[in-house]
Amino acid sequence: MPQDSVQAANIDTSKPHPARIYDYLLGGKDNYEVDQRAADELAAAAPEVRMGVRANRAFLHRAVRHVVSNGIRQILDIGTGLPTSPNVHEVAQAAAPDVRVAYVDNDPIVAAHGNALLSRSGTTSIVLGDLRDPHAVLGHPGVRDIIDFDRPVAVLLVAVLHFLTDAERPAEVVATLRDALPAGSCLVLSHATGDFADRRAAQAVYNKASASLNLRSRAEVERFFDGFELIEPGVAQVPFWRPDTTPPPRSEEIGFYGGVAFKTA
Repeated sequence: MPQDSVQAANIDTSKPHPARIYDYLLGGKDNYEVDQRAADELAAAAPEVRMGVRANRAFLHRAVRHVVSNGIRQILDIGTGLPTSPNVHEVAQAAAPDVRVAYVDNDPIVAAHGNALLSRSGTTSIVLGDLRDPHAVLGHPGVRDIIDFDRPVAVLLVAVLHFLTDAERPAEVVATLRDALPAGSCLVLSHATGDFADRRAAQAVYNKASASLNLRSRAEVERFFDGFELIEPGVAQVPFWRPDTTPPPRSEEIGFYGGVAFKTA
């Protein structure tokens, strides 16, 4: 399995990083004091944030199981974040052992920890790459070794597009990924929103981190699915996207939208 060489010196611990903040909020240990302080500040500004990241993770698992049950056997997870078991490949391969998964993230610590946990069967890889350069992601040898773009692929953009500013043209990024996919492929996407509460204090936390938080409305999130056909229930708050258990109390406050859509042509 191709691996990017990751040196500890390349890991910037001077600023909080979204992947490490997310890991801390999920109860993980792959984070630094600077990330913990930022996460605690975030939780003080938005008390439901821990519930929200857990709901987002549960959405990811349900969506992966859904696309695998519909015959998808290749997954490209961009902005994967730090490994939190069960990981995407564990969920997918529990349903179908032949699923292949390529993980991409721009934080060296993600690649360092991911490489230690991935299977050595040649069905998974993790590479350093940046969503802002989708052509480089699509052409990366570590992605190409796993993903055959002549066959359907599920692209996962889970809790990552909100770290792209409008100036970084996130809609064009998604369109570039979409245009590389054959018919039968799908997009799994979730995105933070301020539709349900004032999130300016939360945004201020991320403005001091290595990536800003760019909240978008439901209509703006829906536009990322242009060229795909959304399945029911469309773009919904993540606890209410095909729940397999009763959503917990106060789920209506969770500021994440999620959706799954297929490319038919």
